[in-house]
Amino acid sequence: MTRIVAGLVGGRSLAVPPKGTRPTSDRVREAIFSRLEHYEVLDGARVLDLCAGSGALGLEAASRGASAVVLVEAGKVAAQVCQQNVATLGLSGVRVVADRAERFVAQPPAQPWDLVFLDPPYDMSDADVAALLLALEGHVSEDAVVVVERSSRTPEPTWPASWRLIVTKSYGETLVHYAEPVGAGEDDDAPASDDEPAGAASS
Repeated sequence: MTRIVAGLVGGRSLAVPPKGTRPTSDRVREAIFSRLEHYEVLDGARVLDLCAGSGALGLEAASRGASAVVLVEAGKVAAQVCQQNVATLGLSGVRVVADRAERFVAQPPAQPWDLVFLDPPYDMSDADVAALLLALEGHVSEDAVVVVERSSRTPEPTWPASWRLIVTKSYGETLVHYAEPVGAGEDDDAPASDDEPAGAASS
């Protein structure tokens, strides 16, 4: 069963699409958000969840204090599940967009994103992942963090020059990469720290 781990609606269950998506496990999500809280990027954040699946990552962010969340999902059934979860949880400031990730990020946002989740299908090519990361250039705040989830059997993403890898963490079959815009953290090195937050799962 997939659930919200913590926050305003912690413990509430989430519906998941019957097939075609790969929900992030509660264990991995807990580790991701422990690190994001360490980076202090959640409170009041504008969050973009690309390839959202059930919306679990974006909804977890909303539960933990994000002010605005957009769930982008191309699959018709999965987008409907996202809508269902938003309605069930009753979280404000969450919007579902049924569209392809690459088409959505081609348009500049009204305000920059503070946190971006990119959890594409494992069979998405490295080139396509890199293209999405490149398209985010200029669409994020200077202290933004991007979280990319990939299979442990896939290569590390090819990071465009506009992004700098902070750290990669391994959780079984899942690799989670954290990156920030180049130039971030030069005056405040907290986001760039790769110290493991207390209580975070690891392998």
